[in-house]
Order: sequence, then structure tokens, then C-alpha cells
Amino acid sequence: MDVEQTALPGIGLRHEFTTRSGRRIGVVSHRTGRRDLVIYDPTDPDRACETVKLNDEEADALAELLGAPRIVQRLNALHREVEGLVSLQLPIPPGTPYAGRAMGDARVRTRTGASIVAVVRGGQVFASPGPDFTLDGGDVVVVVGSPESTSAVSDIFAHG
Repeated sequence: MDVEQTALPGIGLRHEFTTRSGRRIGVVSHRTGRRDLVIYDPTDPDRACETVKLNDEEADALAELLGAPRIVQRLNALHREVEGLVSLQLPIPPGTPYAGRAMGDARVRTRTGASIVAVVRGGQVFASPGPDFTLDGGDVVVVVGSPESTSAVSDIFAHG
């Protein structure tokens, strides 16, 4: 899938792609944080036939609806391709020593070789969280690695 990116001076950034059926779809990310979902006219790819303005909450909900299943699909496909690779969804226990702390404090990759590829909190998916992402008890981390390394991650969050 080819996604075209265009800078819009004074506005923000536009990403567009063409679906397999030939429909042109775009997202305009404004500097203010607002997002516009744009559906282009099938007969004139330069004319928008529909624009939906999304606030932060609406954009997050749409991203979650579209993104969460794709993350799982990609991980499942990766498992089929790479023998010995597993992914686990590990709940962060409320009493973990890492609740309220940056994810990097756990040093998961350094200590185990496994990677945290997403965090799920209250139904919202945070894909590719950085080391400064603050963990909360009740979060679910999606961990990828060997069976041994992912098991070690579970021990880290349970016992420190």
C-alpha cells in the first residue's frame, strides 16, 4: 500500500492512499491536533466529496478500531513466519513495583530480550510505546519474544 504524504504549510500534514477498489482516502493532521478524514470524489481525485472532522477522542477511537485488530493480525502472521516467536498479552498486576513508573524503568528488553510492542489501557491501544510511557496497574502489555523471554517479562512485572 502506497501512502502519499504531503506537507500543508500553515495547516499540518496530509496522508492519502487509494483503496484496492479505486477510492481515494486521506487524513489531514492539523497542527492543532485535529484530524480530518477525507473521502475523495471517485471521478475527480482532487475533489473531496466528504470530510469528517474528528476531535482527539474520535480520532483515537477510530485508530483503535482500525489499529488494534491489525496489530494482532500482523503478530499472528509473524508467528507463522518465524518459528519460536511468541506474543503474549500480559496483565500488569495492580501491586507491581512498576505501576506509575516509566516503562523503561523495567528494562524489559535489556533483561529478557523480549519487546513490548503495545500497551492496552481501558480499551485504548498504545502501539510501540516508548521507554517514557507510564505504566498503570491493570494495563495489558503485548510482548513479543521467545517463550522464555516473554515468561521472564511476566516475572518482572509481577515481582520486580
